[in-house]
Amino acid sequence: MSDFVSALERRHSQYAITGTSKVPDAELVETIKRITLSVPSAFNSQSQRVVVLFGADHARLWNIVKDALRDVAADEEAFAKTQAKIDTFAAGHGTVLFFDDTAVTTDLGVRFPLYAEHFPSYAEQSNGMLQLAVWTALSERGLGASLQHYHPLIDVAVRRDFALPATWSLMAQMPFGDVVRPAESSERIDADERVRVLGL
Repeated sequence: MSDFVSALERRHSQYAITGTSKVPDAELVETIKRITLSVPSAFNSQSQRVVVLFGADHARLWNIVKDALRDVAADEEAFAKTQAKIDTFAAGHGTVLFFDDTAVTTDLGVRFPLYAEHFPSYAEQSNGMLQLAVWTALSERGLGASLQHYHPLIDVAVRRDFALPATWSLMAQMPFGDVVRPAESSERIDADERVRVLGL
């Protein structure tokens, strides 16, 4: 089995993470930059955008999430459970934010009207590839991460607090850090039920 496939197999959602990282921050950022340049995109649009948060900015993100969820929680008891969950993400060393630059995606629709209605889904596919690539790389370096989705509740506050362009549409949040307690492997549907082979 190739190292690539083995790395994919080892990647799991890790929720018990800490505020430390066995990988220096500069190395993490360089790795994410290399991955961002390497992951493909439809029509070579390169509309994926990434923000890597450390320290106070990482903490600020999860405070934004808590504030947004407090406003929509059914009651204090429900929010307390939500807050406990968010605190596990805030306990991490950092967060990777994934965006699509909608200015790029919209322009593609103008330039290639035959495919215009499909470009948003193409952008999601490209962003998903980037998310998986970064997640797998973090796992390969011994860090734990999980993929979270608290948008669109937090979109406006994230763009405001981190001074991001209005055209950047938030697609996912990935808290990461050293693993405190490895998660158990999730149950997998047998591959033969999910993969069909024809013509052999």
